[in-house]
Amino acid sequence: MSDLASSLAGWAPEPVTRTDRVSSWSVEAFAALLDQPSPLAADEPFLPPMWHWFGFLDHLPQGQLGPDGHPAGGGFLPPIAHRRRMFAGGRWRQHRPLPVDQPISCRSSVDSVQVKAGRSGEMAFVTVRNELSVHGEPAVEEEQDIVYRSQPDPPAGTPAPARGAAEDAPPAEQPPFEHELVLNPDATLLFRFSALTYNAHRIHYDHPYATGVEGYPGLVVHGPLLALLALELPRRQRPHAPVGEFRYRLRRPAFLGTLLRAWSAPAGPDGSVELASGVLGGPPSLTGSIRSKPGEEG
Repeated sequence: MSDLASSLAGWAPEPVTRTDRVSSWSVEAFAALLDQPSPLAADEPFLPPMWHWFGFLDHLPQGQLGPDGHPAGGGFLPPIAHRRRMFAGGRWRQHRPLPVDQPISCRSSVDSVQVKAGRSGEMAFVTVRNELSVHGEPAVEEEQDIVYRSQPDPPAGTPAPARGAAEDAPPAEQPPFEHELVLNPDATLLFRFSALTYNAHRIHYDHPYATGVEGYPGLVVHGPLLALLALELPRRQRPHAPVGEFRYRLRRPAFLGTLLRAWSAPAGPDGSVELASGVLGGPPSLTGSIRSKPGEEG
């Protein structure tokens, strides 16, 4: 058994149930970040797909954060030395919309733990399952895939190994698309998104840490922001066909200093729509597909 597998043997955190509210303030703040009007209608104050990410936010004391800005331990964080965390993708399915400013219950549990070998060594793939309900009725099922690896901080003065440089990605031939949008992120936008999600991971705002410790060529665009950017296309272009299911995968990081582009293909014969987001002119950082709710396909 490998060292990583040994450290995870017997690790099985107990499920956690919480009740929270996603405020209309948070919804309107994210819309403003995208230079969009509020999506909330007076007669239907419901969350757009996956905007529940602006609720259920952990708020640990400052002294319980690790050197990377993430919690040092506990919860659903695996017991891995010198832990590095990457968001790898997930699946989301909605039975009924989630209300704004109303109580929502969420039961979270570790669904699976797998150790795999990659180019940078062994990695632990942890899938966390969230089950959200309103007044006891199931509303949303979500799975998040998180990748962890062990990487000690380099000694002072030692360059960190380069990771995910944008220039390493070959130019991509753009597939046919039906809709697209372009976002020009800057450090302020990344900071505001970190604040909205209470995400203290230093790769998103601390340039010396991101480049000198974790080896990135610049500040890293949040994986959840790439997912929400892709979902803006059906929200804005297909309001007649509300999204009922979204499956997505993070394939490579995107970095500050380049335009971001999200695009969607025409609907397939089965009604599904392929989505992607990433650096303009490069291969996608995120790919995924959506399905409309049954009986509401466009």
